[in-house]
Amino acid sequence: MTENKNNCTIERLGETSYPSPLALSRTKGNSIPNFVTDDSTILLDVENTQISTQNPDRLEIAGPRERLYFEPHKVHAALVTCGGLCPGLNNVIRAIVMCLWHQYGVRKISGIRYGYRGLLPDCRTPPLQLSPEIVKDIHLSGGTILGSARGYGDRTKDIVDFIEKDKIDILFTIGGDGTQKGALNIHKEIVKRRLSVAVIGIPKTIDNDLSFVERSFGFETAVSKATEVVTAAHTEARCAINGIVIVKLMGRQSGFIAAYTAIASNDVNFVLVPEIPFDMKGNNGFLMHLEKRLLKNGHALIIAAEGAGQELMERQNMTTDGSGNTQLADIGIYLKNSIAGYFKKKNIDIALRYIDPSYTIRSLPAVPVDSTYCASLGINAVHAAMSGRTSMITSLIHNHLVHVPIEMTVKKRNIIDPEGALWRTVLELTGQPAIMRNRVK
Repeated sequence: MTENKNNCTIERLGETSYPSPLALSRTKGNSIPNFVTDDSTILLDVENTQISTQNPDRLEIAGPRERLYFEPHKVHAALVTCGGLCPGLNNVIRAIVMCLWHQYGVRKISGIRYGYRGLLPDCRTPPLQLSPEIVKDIHLSGGTILGSARGYGDRTKDIVDFIEKDKIDILFTIGGDGTQKGALNIHKEIVKRRLSVAVIGIPKTIDNDLSFVERSFGFETAVSKATEVVTAAHTEARCAINGIVIVKLMGRQSGFIAAYTAIASNDVNFVLVPEIPFDMKGNNGFLMHLEKRLLKNGHALIIAAEGAGQELMERQNMTTDGSGNTQLADIGIYLKNSIAGYFKKKNIDIALRYIDPSYTIRSLPAVPVDSTYCASLGINAVHAAMSGRTSMITSLIHNHLVHVPIEMTVKKRNIIDPEGALWRTVLELTGQPAIMRNRVK
């Protein structure tokens, strides 16, 4: 029998004492949408043929429950958007507010300003009171109506003091790895104080690096817009003599945006990501392979994720941002200078361009596929919260919206598997070598 490594159990605040006001059906066959029962689950690992049939890892299916923990008209809900900007933030805010207001009759909804900072006593920006009128058109704009900021999630006691003082019943935390780690600590402090407060996360990370989240919102938009940039970059490269264009995309520790953009464009020759180390110089280094490509085809297009090649660059001061992330050295500038110097020594004239569209991409409104996904994540976060579930995120697994414990999703980051199907596809479409190292360790 295989031992379970994941605890998929979702914590509950207590008994569900109130009937749901939603006009849904308890039975099938009457053409009316149904409530989701608590025993509706899916297997977490559908490929593990040796998984225990008696006690497998199963995830709850998301959706409205027939019985609620909270009495809707007494609920005070709060939303917070943390970290960097990402397409779809306003869509999620709108979905949560609309569902709370119209489906459950919740009338007190506080939008916390500028991330976790807005939950601190020294913050002078009061919450924004949200209603359908306030949020009706915000999905048409990028960014977040609430503002966002990195950090401050470690001031757990101050945050829970605010929650307790303001009598908040539900806190929706919209953010990535750092945000959800903060949410988990907030939940633990809430439990310690024996408060009945639900903490529900919505996974936002444009890098798509949260575990047990097949796709975080904003990722589809990022790939779509990045592909447009790469298409233009390819035109620049092939229309010049020995044209070389470098496009730097987001991806601190995970190169998913770079990989999927390369696949979508079909014109990229090299993809450099944090998961796959490479050498610059030497007979099997990147520069040698770039020269071969240039001599053969007359142009080259390179995508570099921002976290790629960090081990190659010298950094004097290892500083961190507000979220505790190490400040990265600029791989784009490093590549540009290295390529220029290499071909100058070779006496080969090149037309070199460097494009960094990162901040433009993350500030754009969501494309339709992301917009619909955001709506589903937000609505199902509300359903989970009203039923008294807590310390969880809404997620997409095996094309099902599910509940995942926050503790599971922050254990480790999701990264590209160098031996997996995604990277194999990248190599097949780019033609770059699987290994660009002079010595394989």
